[in-house]
Amino acid sequence: MALLVIAEHDNASIKAATLNTVAAAQKVGGEVHVLVAGSNCAAAAAAAAKIAGVSKVRLADAPHYADQTAENVAALVVANAAGYTHILAPATGSGKNMLPRVAALLDVAQISEITAVDSQDTFVRPTYAGNAMATVKSADAVKVITVRTTGFDAVAAEGGSAAVENLAPAADLGLSKVTGREITKSARPELGAAKIIVSGGRGLGSGENFRSVLEPLADKLNAALGASRAAVDAGFVPNDYQVGQTGKIVAPQLYIAVAISGAIQHLAGMKDSKVIVAINKDPDAPIFQVADYGLVADLFTAVPELVAELG
Repeated sequence: MALLVIAEHDNASIKAATLNTVAAAQKVGGEVHVLVAGSNCAAAAAAAAKIAGVSKVRLADAPHYADQTAENVAALVVANAAGYTHILAPATGSGKNMLPRVAALLDVAQISEITAVDSQDTFVRPTYAGNAMATVKSADAVKVITVRTTGFDAVAAEGGSAAVENLAPAADLGLSKVTGREITKSARPELGAAKIIVSGGRGLGSGENFRSVLEPLADKLNAALGASRAAVDAGFVPNDYQVGQTGKIVAPQLYIAVAISGAIQHLAGMKDSKVIVAINKDPDAPIFQVADYGLVADLFTAVPELVAELG
């Protein structure tokens, strides 16, 4: 039995979400192959070959895979789907865009955002914004699966020695193209992979308060910055800071929620964090129901005091 994991990469290195997806594939069992589709991406393929537990890397290197558009990558996956019992990708923006196309072209159902593997055909996934867990059994010949990365501990990025096999590229469908990217550059850890996250809500009042109050705390802890949807919608911070059901799903070692009430949408994105600390002046805020430690206090007093204590 062979499984295919679609690698998420930047043409030079493999992104962390791929390591979690490989872990999910290993739980299913069988040979794990990794597909790297990109342009001038030999370095990414070499990195994929070193991932622990990967037995083969399949490399499709062509100019029309430079931006890894969903239509082109989906066509490549379908053209090479024969022999695979499972096709997996991270449940990131890229995976959620591409893999449903694969499922449709193969005429099978997609199994979305699995968090556990019961057997080769049975998986656990959240539903109702994470308030219930569904056990799904598939009779499809090919299981097409997106993986919620927080549900699986990442495999080691080093230690493997898989062979790299060149794959003939599929045709350029020309259905879409990337005209530009706005990338937020930061010295802080990436939100999806950070071990510590400091998140702020609408109670901060402004983007300036976000920077002056939360950034010093994040800097002290070497933490990533996150935000609730309300804070993003208010324009305090960019969209890529958003944690929640329609943002990023995170599960850091420590999650500090400042002035976040704890709406279901937000809780769905962070409630699997190992330790949750909540700071809110409302003692009845729902966030306290999931918090391991709660502080009922004015954030404009409590956070600077915490920063001072951290030295």
